[in-house]
Amino acid sequence: MQALDAVAVRRWADACVRSLDANRDDIDRINVFPVPDGDTGTNLTQTMRSAQDSLLRARADDAGQALAALARGALQGARGNSGVIISQVLRGLAEAAQGVSEAGGAAIRAAFKRADELATAAVSKPVPGTVLTVLHAAAEAARDCPSDDLDEVVTAAAKASAEALADTPRQLAVLAKAGVVDAGAKGLVVLLDTLVAVITGQPVEHRKSTAPPRTAEALTTAREAGSTDFEYEVMYLLDDPTDPEDLKQRLNALGDSVSVVGDGAGLWTVHVHCNDIGAAVEAGVEQGRPHRITVARFADQVEAQAVRFGQDRAVVVVVDGDGARELFEAEGAVAAAPTADPAGLLALIAGTRARHVTVLPTGEDMRGPVDEAVAYAVAAGQDVVVVPAFSPVQALAALAVHDPNRRAGDDVVAMAEAAAATRRGEVRVAERQAITWVGRCEPGDLLAMQDGEVVMVEPAGTDPAALACRLVDRMLAGGGELVTALLGEDAPDGLAETLESHLRIAHPEVEITTYRGGQPGAALVVGVE
Repeated sequence: MQALDAVAVRRWADACVRSLDANRDDIDRINVFPVPDGDTGTNLTQTMRSAQDSLLRARADDAGQALAALARGALQGARGNSGVIISQVLRGLAEAAQGVSEAGGAAIRAAFKRADELATAAVSKPVPGTVLTVLHAAAEAARDCPSDDLDEVVTAAAKASAEALADTPRQLAVLAKAGVVDAGAKGLVVLLDTLVAVITGQPVEHRKSTAPPRTAEALTTAREAGSTDFEYEVMYLLDDPTDPEDLKQRLNALGDSVSVVGDGAGLWTVHVHCNDIGAAVEAGVEQGRPHRITVARFADQVEAQAVRFGQDRAVVVVVDGDGARELFEAEGAVAAAPTADPAGLLALIAGTRARHVTVLPTGEDMRGPVDEAVAYAVAAGQDVVVVPAFSPVQALAALAVHDPNRRAGDDVVAMAEAAAATRRGEVRVAERQAITWVGRCEPGDLLAMQDGEVVMVEPAGTDPAALACRLVDRMLAGGGELVTALLGEDAPDGLAETLESHLRIAHPEVEITTYRGGQPGAALVVGVE
């Protein structure tokens, strides 16, 4: 790979979450500084997962936008001191790549330098032998790399970070006594190894850091001076604090491990270890409005759980027509207009925050972008299934049998069967000259279509209501009990009344339901079940 673009950033984010998750227990086990609470691996994984979610929901067309979305998501979901520092690493990458569609070796070199500056500034009292030391080594290696080739720059940075990681026990006595390397630094090395793998196309290699059993003595001696005095970790977000430096000084007076950092766009995250929770939050109130306030008690050592998914099920419908979208939304689905942009569809799917998502595309031309977006969402850990639906009426039939209380697999099967059992038809005006199965059509001619094929052509000026009645008769020739009619944008006044009157006489056994769909270019979209 010669340059890092938005697609590559997404691949890196996905690989980072997977790599950190694979190394999470190992990193948790070696976590002894600044507090031996055994959660650095978990914190890093959750921070990166929040970053990934932010990227999935964002419209990122270039590397700078993609990295900015990652940085903002990491800041919003930062867990622990390690998560805050990683958010600043991502912010540094984003700032250096701002406005760049593809980041090459020179841009990544500058990005490492900026990440080093921001991460160092984020920590009130930097200590040698930590993630900051390892990041600095990576930035210097990138700076000194004689080549501007992307793979050589990131490989040099990753190699230097691994070597610096191995040196951390010689720089920090608490690590040497416990016989481990720094946990946060280990997490950074995992991220850089993953970046190398994505750029070079090689498999991700997980460097395992074995650690001896965590004895009571190791836990007791692991805390640096002062840390044993503070029982709580307090974190919250602030929008545009009035004086971040003053806030940092106030928090330093209350505790340690203080960081007050921003994303460069107005959002700041605050982190402190202290005893007086109220005073820590009050300091933030004086600067703005704290939100997403979290408090953890170190003695509890409760492992944080993923909060990525806010609900179990969701249905996403991609459909033309304002009326149709309102109809689907009233039935509990998430509805959006068709787009050829997979990133927009991906943001829609990820934005549901649902563990299992069923997608109804409602158009054959949507399958390509939908499939691409679904592939990204599945790779990111969401369970997403596309139910074949080639018309809004088929999607309505599928949604009608949707049952969130049923097992997900069974529900998808039921929806797919309902869509497949619905015959679809359409009355629309021809846009250009063409040869159809039933002869030539000219622009302005009226077309009746059934299951995607033209079955009747009438000259311009023909009454659409009369053609709609003939089309429904043809569709009911194979049987049917329910007709669903969506009035399109070109539906003339009285079309619904004419169709309903005709069915009462010609097919009294059939029930008809009519809605205003607003499909552009169509007079009627009709389904028969």
